[in-house]
Order: sequence, then C-alpha cells, then structure tokens
Amino acid sequence: MKRIFFYLIFLIILAGCDQRTILPNPEIALPAFTAFPTHTAQIFNTSLPPKETPTPIDIPATATPTSIPSLRFAIIGDYGLAGEPLAAVAYLVNSWLPDFILTTGDNNYPLGEASTIDTNIGQYFHQYIYPYNGDYGEGSTVNRFFPTLGNHDWYSNDAEAYLEYFTLPGNERYYQFSWDFIDFFAIDSDWSEPDGNRENSVQGEWLKNALAQSNAQWKIVTIHHPPFASGTREPMLVNRWPYQEWGADIVIAGHDHHYERLIINDFPYFVNGLGGGGLYDIGEIISGSEVRFRGNWGAQLVEATTFEITLTFITIDGEMIDSFTINK
Repeated sequence: MKRIFFYLIFLIILAGCDQRTILPNPEIALPAFTAFPTHTAQIFNTSLPPKETPTPIDIPATATPTSIPSLRFAIIGDYGLAGEPLAAVAYLVNSWLPDFILTTGDNNYPLGEASTIDTNIGQYFHQYIYPYNGDYGEGSTVNRFFPTLGNHDWYSNDAEAYLEYFTLPGNERYYQFSWDFIDFFAIDSDWSEPDGNRENSVQGEWLKNALAQSNAQWKIVTIHHPPFASGTREPMLVNRWPYQEWGADIVIAGHDHHYERLIINDFPYFVNGLGGGGLYDIGEIISGSEVRFRGNWGAQLVEATTFEITLTFITIDGEMIDSFTINK
C-alpha cells in the first residue's frame, strides 16, 4: 500500500510540473518592439552597409478590391554604377515585380559615356527598356523604364549617350508620360538644359502648363537636384518652383546620396539617392525634414490606387526605413 501511495504522489507532482508557468529571466534584456508608423517614421541609421550582398525581402502587394485599379512601381536614384550595391538594389526592385521604374538621375557614372551606359543600366534593367539594343538580353515590349537626367549624364557630349540610349516622350530631356490614373513629369534640373532650369524658363512654363492640363488623379514630378534637402550639398534654390500651386502632388529628387522625406508648407518632397553610388553624410538638418537615412543602399516602392498612394523606402537588406501615405 505504501508503494501505491508514493507512486500516486509522484504522478501528481509530475503532472503539476507540466502545468507550471515559466517566468522570464530578469537578467536577460528582451528586445523592445517598435511599431512602424505610416506617417511619422524616423529612423536614423549611420552604420556602414554589410560587406556581403544580403537577400532582399519580397513585399506583398497591398490588398485592394479588384474593382479598384492599382499600380506598383519603383524609384531609384543616383544608381548608375555597376557593382555589388547596384546589383543588390536591382535584385530588390525586381523582386517587387513593378509595373515600371522611375529614376531621379545620375544614371551613368562617372562621366555619362556611351562606353559605360549599357553596363551601368542595361545589365540590371534591360527587361524594362524599350527599345533595348544592348548586350544583356531581351528588352521589354513596351517601355517601362523612365529616367530623369542628372548632372553626371550631362558630362559627356551634352548627354548624347543618354539621349541615344533611351527612347522617351517629348524632347527626352524633360517629358510627361501617363500610366493609368497617374501623370508623371520628369524635369531636367541641370544648368546645361538648353530650355533653362528656372521657374520662368521654357521648361518651367512647360511644366506649369502640363500640370494645369492634366486630369490625372495623381501628378508626380521627378527631378535630380533637390529643391530641399539636408545633404552636404547646397540645395538648388532655382528649382524651388511652385509645384503645389501648379497642381503637383509629390516631388521626388536625387543628387544627395541619402534618403529624406520633407514636408514643406504641407507638401511632400523626397530625396532618393541611395541607388548604388557612394553613401554621403547628412548635413545640417533643415526645417521640414521628417525622416533622414544614409546607412545603406535601397529604393522606394510605390503602391497607388485612385484614392491612396504609399511610398516606402526599403534597404537592400529588407529594412523599411520610412512609409508615407497620402489620401484623396
């Protein structure tokens, strides 16, 4: 009887062990969870990028009813330098399966020459370009690559290599194109632009009129030199045109090799210059700057419907730096 009694006591104790609550060790610091806000993300990371090319993440499409048209596109800037950083950016962008790609300039480092342009661009993005006559495979059946001129593209023979390589609307230096419910306006901010880079120039008058005539749900302007930025370079004051007054919804620039979101007089400006060139320091932070980052290369993923547009900057290792949504 004693053996039976002690055996029953042992079973009861064993069952009690299975039901116990395990408390955390107070000596082990648990990582804090940081929510990723839609409108107020501020992450300041000045660490150097990893030596090895990481595997980017695939961002799933935003779920929308099938009756609501949607677009997904990518924006890269200051990217045109063949090598591991650009290869990682291209891999990231391609993983999103974008409808098309925009650039904010400096498509062909270092001097915008014909001898380097296919290596710097076609090697990574030929499947978006039409017509494509380079050495890296087949191009697209329709053009899905829309660059903006940068100062490095102008360095050789007045941007001849750029203008020969791409087939773009208008005069190809500055132009407009439409994709479903969005109108895009690529501006040439360089001093070499024959039609000027000031508000009252021929180019400025063209943009003013083109924006006024557009009936698109969204109007996005891409430009190389940022009208506003906290970079180490001086912003181009002559490019502070009245974009909002003329009807634009967003202005996206490059030139400074960092990422930044600024809200100036309730209007959004972006600096997107981490596409593959060298990484620059952040300079004096200007009023209106809400998010700044220079720690790694990356690109912007843009997802849009007729009533909402979200711009998210993601690094080549999959870190979401900033996400900003505008509603109409």
